[in-house]
Amino acid sequence: MEIRENLKYLESHEWVEICGNVARIGITDYAQNELGDIVFVELPAVGESVVADKEFANVESVKAVSPVNSPVSGKIIAVNGALEDAPEMINDDAFDAWFVEVEITALSDKLLDAAAYEKICK
Repeated sequence: MEIRENLKYLESHEWVEICGNVARIGITDYAQNELGDIVFVELPAVGESVVADKEFANVESVKAVSPVNSPVSGKIIAVNGALEDAPEMINDDAFDAWFVEVEITALSDKLLDAAAYEKICK
């Protein structure tokens, strides 16, 4: 299981990379491993708003459909459309297979650093 030091995490297994006022969001390596083979991703559209700690997307695996929560509030400025055609990219590299980029207006107050997230995964 990979946990990257430069990212922040939610207990619900989403990661966020923050660069200035832009956040790139995905699900963690732990999440994709627990889900199994991912077969479908439902993503929002550019221009939609997300709210910190609220669902903004869904991931469907051979086991279940799981919500994806946002670690930030803001407006979606980019969507990784490649995931819609090849959702298995998430299983190949969960950190490269980002879901959306968001122009940040607020951060979740539940963000964890890598060490705190690692404790949750054990």
